[in-house]
Amino acid sequence: MSFPFYIAKRYLFSKSSNNAINVITIIAAIGIIIGSAALFIVLSGFAGLKDFSLQFSSIIDPELKVIPAKGKSLEVTTDIQSQLQNMDGIASYSKILEERAILNYNDKHQIVTLKGVDSNYPKSTIDSILTYGNWMEPGSNYIVSGWGVTNQLGYGIFNFENPVKILMPKPGKGPVSALTDAFNSIKTINSGVFQINEDLDNNNVYTNLKTAQALLNYTPNQISALEIKLTDLNASDSVRAQLMTLFNNAVIIKNKEQLNDALYKMLNTENLAVYLIFTLVLVIALFNVIGSIIMMILDKKKNLHTLFNLGLTVKEIKRIFFLQGSLMTVFGGVLGLALGVLLIVLQQSFALIMITPSLPYPVALKPINILVVFATISVLGILASKIASGRISKALIGSA
Repeated sequence: MSFPFYIAKRYLFSKSSNNAINVITIIAAIGIIIGSAALFIVLSGFAGLKDFSLQFSSIIDPELKVIPAKGKSLEVTTDIQSQLQNMDGIASYSKILEERAILNYNDKHQIVTLKGVDSNYPKSTIDSILTYGNWMEPGSNYIVSGWGVTNQLGYGIFNFENPVKILMPKPGKGPVSALTDAFNSIKTINSGVFQINEDLDNNNVYTNLKTAQALLNYTPNQISALEIKLTDLNASDSVRAQLMTLFNNAVIIKNKEQLNDALYKMLNTENLAVYLIFTLVLVIALFNVIGSIIMMILDKKKNLHTLFNLGLTVKEIKRIFFLQGSLMTVFGGVLGLALGVLLIVLQQSFALIMITPSLPYPVALKPINILVVFATISVLGILASKIASGRISKALIGSA
């Protein structure tokens, strides 16, 4: 153990003869503990909110989604389907057709996103989103509607006497003389209701792939996307490369994060903003550390003069108070992190704070947040200690 470190440790854990300095030091230490705990709790809270927000959209998002690079449709021939079935890394795939459509029921209209899916659409997804009724039978022209759509148009399930009408604009140019010339239409029955999040519930309707293709005058091999489930998420890059080769680089392939890039950007920006705000709070708290060290320097001037006469250099004396401030911030940061982790664990275990009577405030305990907080408090503490110890000079020591 070096002599400056030994003295720094003694100064840190021993009381000063001046009670005011002891109070300032305690306040500085408490500020570090509370500041680091608050920063960790806020980051954990935002991590929980991020996971909570993404879990709804990620329920229906595939691990990889293949969409055409140009145009709105993709031709998936029998040969391509055969190669997809035998491709390493792919557990299953679903053919998808998405397009805007108009629902008509009892003279009420609503524009929705109609999503046609084939029989390979994951049952795990269906079971997790379906809240009422049944999923449409393969080959039928039934639909499954979002909770918001059914409420806005006012239809239930299996109402055979009063079916829902789907209208899809026909491709082409020029004026039309009648409504039938402008739209393809089909009468359908709503067989179930799904619930994911407010945006999807109010806008999305599922139907069978063949129904959607008929409404758009598409061929059986013409779709708008392929949704792919992987055998191993680590094989994503390998599967992506094989798919690009299979489709002659004429497609765009997105993962879950890329499918929700706007949401990810918004959440990450908010997380960064909160981190910077609470880091500023820590900076203000560390001014107390600077003040505490400077007060300690002034209180120990006689001792420093003695150490200087015994052979310590000014640089070594500066190192004493640099180490003292660094140790204070590191120990305070560790205690603050321990307090923050404890509170997060208690929230996860006992739901201390509730958003609604049935929904606890979401938090997530992530090692990266521990590292971020510890690194932040350490860097700021080192800077504060460097500034405070820099006040020591030969003239100050000699004037004792």
